[in-house]
Amino acid sequence: MTAPQTRPVRTRFAPSPTGFLHLGGARTALFSWAYARHFNGCFVLRIEDTDVARSTPEAVQAILDAMQWLELQADEGPFYQMQRMGRYREVIGQMLDQGTAYHCWSTPAEVEAMRTRARALGTKPRYDGTWRPEPGKTLPPIPAGVQPVVRFRSPLEGVTAWDDLVKGPIRFDNAELDDLVIARADGTPTYNFCVVVDDWDMEITHVIRGDDHVNNTPRQINILRALGAELPIYGHVPMILGPDGEKLSKRHGAVSVMEYERMGYLPEAMVNYLARLGWSHGDDELFTREQFVAWFDPRNLSRSPAQWDPRKLNWVNAHTLRTLRPEDLARQVAPRIERLGGTCGQVDLPAIMALLCDRAETLEDLAQAALLFCEIEPPVDSALRSEVLDAQALERLEAFREQASALPEWTSAALDALIKACLKQWGIKMPQLAIPLRVAITGRRQTPAIGAVLALLGRDTVLQRLSAQRDQNGRR
Repeated sequence: MTAPQTRPVRTRFAPSPTGFLHLGGARTALFSWAYARHFNGCFVLRIEDTDVARSTPEAVQAILDAMQWLELQADEGPFYQMQRMGRYREVIGQMLDQGTAYHCWSTPAEVEAMRTRARALGTKPRYDGTWRPEPGKTLPPIPAGVQPVVRFRSPLEGVTAWDDLVKGPIRFDNAELDDLVIARADGTPTYNFCVVVDDWDMEITHVIRGDDHVNNTPRQINILRALGAELPIYGHVPMILGPDGEKLSKRHGAVSVMEYERMGYLPEAMVNYLARLGWSHGDDELFTREQFVAWFDPRNLSRSPAQWDPRKLNWVNAHTLRTLRPEDLARQVAPRIERLGGTCGQVDLPAIMALLCDRAETLEDLAQAALLFCEIEPPVDSALRSEVLDAQALERLEAFREQASALPEWTSAALDALIKACLKQWGIKMPQLAIPLRVAITGRRQTPAIGAVLALLGRDTVLQRLSAQRDQNGRR
């Protein structure tokens, strides 16, 4: 696999806090984290918050919460770019002194006019180098009242190339790259410059990020070379597409990582599923976090976009649910039950989880299903009760109640045996007793195995609800 060169491996995840952490960003963080862990390296978290107009403390917290939920612990950071402004200005000053950067007094309107002229000539729209110092060149007079930007003096000839961890060899003609702005007129540094200084100062050895950054990479490489810095190894991961093959977006459903936490997905399952979006280890679909780290090899990252499949995520999550102990499930599901209005104090929640987990795909599914046992009163559906609980059904329920009240043990096995005995005694099929029992006791036509449900609800609750049906029928 691609091994570290001469330096200890140091990777980074550097999101912008202009919104929640989306799934593509979470996958990038996961791959960067796994690469560092595989080589016993360092994983750095950096918050690129220089977009003051759009960055918010809430978005920063959302990123930190998502990283914590996914258990992608950073070894260093979080570092914040806004706290490093002095360092960026220091490096810009050095570049101006060394001639690798220069002041440019062209206004935005003038630069746009340059681009318009280039388009008319059929060439690439770009800044034309008006203020770029060259030997023997006379620069225009400095205009009054105009604050200059600072531009990087990009090489005019040759190519900028690298061997991408994911995509293989990539090259750009330097003639296609204009002198980008590295500091705005108000003095604030720009994205591509801040990234370079951060990667340099933090000694980042491997940059794994989305392939929407490919066009930024030659610019960043050239700035690093101008600074005399050692280059990191780059790997650009293709985007995640929605089920319809289009770019993943809000219209495909929840795209915030923490929205999936709210919906009841497990972090272990999300890590497992995200890892398989663009990476593979043979035919393995299900694996632990530890196996993923041990197996992670960027040569097995796909060059093609991955496709988000909610059904596959549900399958992975359902499998992960069933690997947890009932006690662990109960601890995670209890707060969800209470948010739904249920109460967990008088029930054997681990036993309920053991009964329900084979039918559930998410923690929220489990919470919803557990209300069967955790609601103080079963839901009332008058139409369903009228349909199912006719006179004959109520007569059988009363007979069942009398026999059930005499059971020496209130267990699933004892209740199953009683139900079978009643079916034989009355010459009826299971639905003719089980459905009325379900509706009378739980308010639902469908539940898990009725004997297990009655056992978990408890003798007092079952007998009380059957008596209530009897009394209600007597008042009709």
